[in-house]
Amino acid sequence: MSDSPIKLIIGLGNPGAKYEHTRHNAGQDWLEQLAQQEGITLAPEKRFFGVYGQGFVAGHKVHLLIPNTFMNLSGQAVQALCSFYKLETDNLLVAHDELDLPPGTARLKLGGGHGGHNGLRDIISKRSGDKNFHRLRLGIGHPGNAKLVANYVLKKAPLDERISTQNAMDKAIKAMPEALSGYWQKAMNDLHTN
Repeated sequence: MSDSPIKLIIGLGNPGAKYEHTRHNAGQDWLEQLAQQEGITLAPEKRFFGVYGQGFVAGHKVHLLIPNTFMNLSGQAVQALCSFYKLETDNLLVAHDELDLPPGTARLKLGGGHGGHNGLRDIISKRSGDKNFHRLRLGIGHPGNAKLVANYVLKKAPLDERISTQNAMDKAIKAMPEALSGYWQKAMNDLHTN
């Protein structure tokens, strides 16, 4: 069992119609689907610099947050909510796009660096360098050249890729009851072997 319960789930993305459903917004898209499935209403909340809701997922009360800041300022929203509700870094689950995994892959992870992801980098920075939060890594693949990454993540994926990604998101939603119940290792095993 994981020592620390997940109390806040964050879905990373960029705000505005221009970025809707781009690869970089995989975390935000996933969180919106989780909220919809669980009947949790997300609404703008200025105090937390984002779209916020709270409710129950598998019987566990959780806060849901999509920062409305741009990706590289995601930590501002996370820090504001953590301060208000007195949450620790290990109470967080951050859903984000992951270049190092192919589309159609979702992986749970606890701790680690930012891997060049600006949203994770800013959250770690705003949490005083504490990297010990849970992550849901949603694979988007890599364009093959570091110079192409910025353009690649801000584009919508082709249909076959979107279908693969959606399947991975569905599996990740199914893994949440175990993850939130503290059975982190079992949730990881189930998600990683499906």
